[in-house]
Amino acid sequence: MVRGLVFGLLVIVGFTLTVLSIRPGGLRQQLRLAARRLRIVLILGGIWILGSLIIRVGFPNGPVSDYGPAVIAIVLGVVFMFVAQDPDSAAGQ
Repeated sequence: MVRGLVFGLLVIVGFTLTVLSIRPGGLRQQLRLAARRLRIVLILGGIWILGSLIIRVGFPNGPVSDYGPAVIAIVLGVVFMFVAQDPDSAAGQ
C-alpha cells in the first residue's frame, strides 16, 4: 500500500518535471511562473478569508451571510485569471 503511494507520487513528480521541461522557456522559468502563481493564490486566499470573516461578523444572518463568500470567491477567481497570466502572453507575443 505505502510502496504504491510512494511510486505514484514519484511518477507524478517525474511527469510534472517532464511536461514543464518541454514547455518554452525551460524548467527554471516554468518553476518561477508556478511560484509567482502560488504567491498570487496565497494573497487572494488571504483576501477571501478576511472578506469571509468580515461578512460573518458584520452580517451573521441573511442573504449576505449566505451568498457573500461565494460572490467574493467568484470575483477573486476572475481576478486570478487576469493577474496570473504569463508575462509573455500578456505582452502579446
